[in-house]
Amino acid sequence: MVTAVQAAYAAARKAQESQYTGMMTVTERHKARDGRTKLTTQDDVVVLEDQPCKLSFESLKSAQQTGAAAGITQAIKLFLAPEIVVKPGSKVTVTQDGFTADYKCSGVPAIYPTHQEIMLELFERWA
Repeated sequence: MVTAVQAAYAAARKAQESQYTGMMTVTERHKARDGRTKLTTQDDVVVLEDQPCKLSFESLKSAQQTGAAAGITQAIKLFLAPEIVVKPGSKVTVTQDGFTADYKCSGVPAIYPTHQEIMLELFERWA
């Protein structure tokens, strides 16, 4: 039997997911050892593909003003289903509004009953 709270969460999740206009792919680095050469290499492994999501961008003024101008940084937040696992340090490729970019998962997600939010940074290279 579905309770009123569960029904409310289901409706809220459906509303949240109706806003997902992007698709994401998650890539992780895995160590692989070559049996012949005995060398260990890092391989890129796609662990999730074509997952609906939404990117949100927010400009933040720096709290610390120096000399002539205050710095402005951009906060990039990814919204996706709560059951999806994206490990910190993963490369997240998002296509939204006809634009594709690579980001790095910069931390532990905030998980709610209806969605999760992950802060991202622009991906430059693997650490």
